[in-house]
Amino acid sequence: MFALSLVALGLAGSALAGPLKRFDGLTVDVTAPSSAASLDDLKLTATVTNTNSEDVKILKYGTVLDKLPTRSFTVTKGDAAIDFTGVKASVQLNDDAYMTIKAGESVSVEHNLASLYDFTSAGAGSFTFEPKAEFKVGAADEAISEKVESTTNSVTIDISDVAKPSMQEKRATVSCSDSSLASFISSSYSEAKELASIAADYISSNGADSLFTAYYGGSSTSTVSSKFSAVASESDSSRTLNCSDPYDVCDGNVIAYTVIATTDIYFCDIFYDEVETSSLCTGTTVASRSIRGGTTLHELTHAVADTDDITYGCSADQALSDSQSVLNADNYNCFSTQVYQNTQC
Repeated sequence: MFALSLVALGLAGSALAGPLKRFDGLTVDVTAPSSAASLDDLKLTATVTNTNSEDVKILKYGTVLDKLPTRSFTVTKGDAAIDFTGVKASVQLNDDAYMTIKAGESVSVEHNLASLYDFTSAGAGSFTFEPKAEFKVGAADEAISEKVESTTNSVTIDISDVAKPSMQEKRATVSCSDSSLASFISSSYSEAKELASIAADYISSNGADSLFTAYYGGSSTSTVSSKFSAVASESDSSRTLNCSDPYDVCDGNVIAYTVIATTDIYFCDIFYDEVETSSLCTGTTVASRSIRGGTTLHELTHAVADTDDITYGCSADQALSDSQSVLNADNYNCFSTQVYQNTQC
């Protein structure tokens, strides 16, 4: 989820619903200085323009419209990709998760990328920044209905000093002093590991059956199973699960997030509205994505299995390509909770 691994969707069932509308596209113009003395000076501005004749509604998370410290750019030095160390997150798909850009108008967002990529390991030099150019869009009065590749540009910046600033916490403590919240997180962690174990066992027994194929297409069962097994066997005592929000990511839609640099996981207030796994047997739907263990499993795949946040919502997950489905953290949430409902209820 919002695996900073910026991770339940109120509109999950309708994420790809509604009639398709064809859009000509969007344009993204990135501006930045050609050089930066240090990473503190590394600031880019992305301007998204709606070139269509009608208003367009866009899912902002995981794009250059996202003001949170998520991966909205691909950064390279020469032919080498620079590792992302920021946030991957789980988000809730209510109205605030979207932005509407009126026909012919533009929206600009400034990005400070200094602490979000491992520039230090790459060393000083020339870096190229390519914005994530695929948007999930729909008409302003409809559910998100299609993907649009935008027209965009990349920028190259010479950075002289790449001493890395850390993501600064806004509060000193990252521990949970509230015993009830600590207990809720602990239970979600146990349920996440149980979901992962059940999912791995299911794949071992059933192989690429119709449920597996629905979520992972023709992907290797061993590849998917290995990620579930990594969560099921997770035991790193140095990794923390936190009820605080020291990076100020919890904006009302983010459920939980993982800081990639540390793989520590942080839970936002709306996470505590989620329910235990057994609720799948008493009327809670998989599509609601409101199972606390599923959310924590989502985050743990960011921490231990190198997943990403490509899309959210079980229907949207199933529409991904094989290569994307294996990487998308939400596929592991929806698949594992569906396996639980099918086999344990």
